[in-house]
This record gives sequence, C-alpha cells and structure tokens, in this order.
Amino acid sequence: MATDEPSVPIVCTECETETRVPLSDVTDALARHNDGKHDGEEIAEVDPGLKDQLADLVAEDLGLLDDA
Repeated sequence: MATDEPSVPIVCTECETETRVPLSDVTDALARHNDGKHDGEEIAEVDPGLKDQLADLVAEDLGLLDDA
C-alpha cells in the first residue's frame, strides 16, 4: 500500500543499522528498538544530520538567525 507520508531515517550506531520508517511510526520504532536491543537506553535515534537540518529550518523560520 503506497502512502504519501514522509519516511524518516533511523540509525543505531551500536547495531550498525539504518532504516527508514513512516513519520507517524518514529516514536514507536525507536522505543521498540531501544527497549528490545538496548534495555531501554536511547541508542537508536533519528539521523543526526536530519535533526540538525530541521533545527536550522526551525531557527530560520523563527527568525533566530536574523542579524540584529
């Protein structure tokens, strides 16, 4: 079944894995992986590069990067 929902890259440096999950499943996928593989420790995460890009876009949108 095709969907227009964006997918998000999830990486686990300890397991050396990367996968993509639908945006609506990110929280559950991370919890499921970290609970099952790492005793709940938050090892797997949204790709750090994507998190940085999103933070930059939000800061720009809020005007936090504007010159004073």
